Amino acid sequence: MYKTLIQSLPSIITRFLIGFIFIESGYGKLKNMGQVISYFESLNIPYSNFQAPLVAGVELVAGLLILIGLITRLASFPLIVIMIVALYTAKMEDIVDLSSLLGVSEFLYIVLLLGLFIHGAPHFSLDQLIKKRCQKNATCKSHHYV
Repeated sequence: MYKTLIQSLPSIITRFLIGFIFIESGYGKLKNMGQVISYFESLNIPYSNFQAPLVAGVELVAGLLILIGLITRLASFPLIVIMIVALYTAKMEDIVDLSSLLGVSEFLYIVLLLGLFIHGAPHFSLDQLIKKRCQKNATCKSHHYV
């Protein structure tokens, strides 16, 4: 048990940090939507009135899902896309070489999100609880939840 906890700490910490970061970011965008729309417009992002609340909502909901470890893989994917778009639209001018790319937080988030996308939330998560419950329940197996 102790060894499992120690081995699972990196994924748990990653999940909690990424979840918190995106919950905070999404909530902040929702609270300051006018400024976010103006910023998106300044980046020439089309349909800023639609995209800004969409991004804010996805960040908030996906961040929460990642934090609690529910459909972690699925929740990671749209955040990866959002971070790629952020790199391309808002940070591209700052990136001149590999070193500058590695110094951009959005790139770090992509790397951490890729780990969550690949591995999911195997420890201390709702995904884990559901999987354990489904392994005991024939109904889950017949619906391909396992």
